[in-house]
Amino acid sequence: MVIIMDLLILQNKVTEIVQQAADKYFSIATTVIEKDGAANIVTDADLNVQQFLMENLKDLLPCSSFLCEENDVVNTNTEFVWIIDPIDGTTNFARGLYECAISVGLLQNGDSVLGVVYAPRLNLLFSATKGGGAFCNGNKIHTSTKNFSQSILCTAFCLYRKEFAKPCANVILEALPLCNDVRRFGSCAFELCLLACGKCDLFFEYMVFPWDYAGAYLILTEAGGIISGYNKQQLDFKNQTTIIAANNILNFEKLNDIVLNNITNMPTFKEEK
Repeated sequence: MVIIMDLLILQNKVTEIVQQAADKYFSIATTVIEKDGAANIVTDADLNVQQFLMENLKDLLPCSSFLCEENDVVNTNTEFVWIIDPIDGTTNFARGLYECAISVGLLQNGDSVLGVVYAPRLNLLFSATKGGGAFCNGNKIHTSTKNFSQSILCTAFCLYRKEFAKPCANVILEALPLCNDVRRFGSCAFELCLLACGKCDLFFEYMVFPWDYAGAYLILTEAGGIISGYNKQQLDFKNQTTIIAANNILNFEKLNDIVLNNITNMPTFKEEK
């Protein structure tokens, strides 16, 4: 067992590093590269933010390793693992839209102990430590008390695998008459944080990677939310998965039933980066 500094001290240091990364790279012109077609892109800002985060977070925990989106940075064989999405919502970032965020999660022996998600263009900094509550810009946050009929559902259409658009659409079509409305912002980390602070109430996405949700996972759970994989499967922070989340257990159960009505098997995803 490696002894680390107090989680709150570590959280403050991580938020400083994340904000420094945003200050350095979010205001400069970017070069866009297609990784696998126009739907899956990377910018030089993604690469620079990731490198900056890896160098500085490694200094905080020299014994740690990294699971990152860009450049196939994968190592989970240590007690502490940083899971990084340098820019979640890269298409939004490249097009000048506001809904994009830097996401950092820290696992200890597979358990989420720290999460930071920063949306620089909106000046929203979300953070949480295990057992310490969830915060936005220093103010404690909590999920809403909306019932299902009052709820806003955030969702997506499986951008990288558009053959899965139909089951996603079927989930939306069943949920829409039962809830208030539907939103799609284009950043899983940002949307889960919106759920954590009560701006929306439900979340479903068919295909996400660990770096899409790892930073926001603890923020949401510390804020009182419920999140799981397909059919209540525990998230392992290692593999692609379906995400179902809600502001409370009743709404979660209802959304989970809707997903199961339209998706009868756990999807099998091929490795794509």
